[in-house]
Amino acid sequence: MIERKLTIKQQAFADAYIELGNATQAYLKAYPNVKKETTAKANASRLLTNANVSAYIVERMEELKSERVADQQEILELLTSVLRGEAQSAVLRGIGEGAQTIDEEMPPTTAERIKAAELLGKRYAMWTDKQEISGTVTPIFVDDISGEKK
Repeated sequence: MIERKLTIKQQAFADAYIELGNATQAYLKAYPNVKKETTAKANASRLLTNANVSAYIVERMEELKSERVADQQEILELLTSVLRGEAQSAVLRGIGEGAQTIDEEMPPTTAERIKAAELLGKRYAMWTDKQEISGTVTPIFVDDISGEKK
């Protein structure tokens, strides 16, 4: 992460903005002495146009995105662990609000393993009916039209 020169309040605003998604509310949280919403709205707008603040927000959003979103490799590894029966999940007993999670770990069911195998198979195009045909064809033109007119 590139070092940005932000005041403590600017960083608090930026972090609150990332969390809340609302600039006015973020400003009121970072600057609790400000009581008027119109003042907070104007100052929040000004802060969002500050180059250092906006760059900090963009960088933090990219970091959070990469932390929260599974990449292709992670998904394939999870599907493989389910397929092999290595993944574990907690048991849920009951229905609705009365449901309770039991701490015992259970391996994936056969249905879960089949679904993982199906998804992996789709990823690697193992069960497609399509045939990929490639080749080079050189067209040959035959002049079979005579130049004579009737």
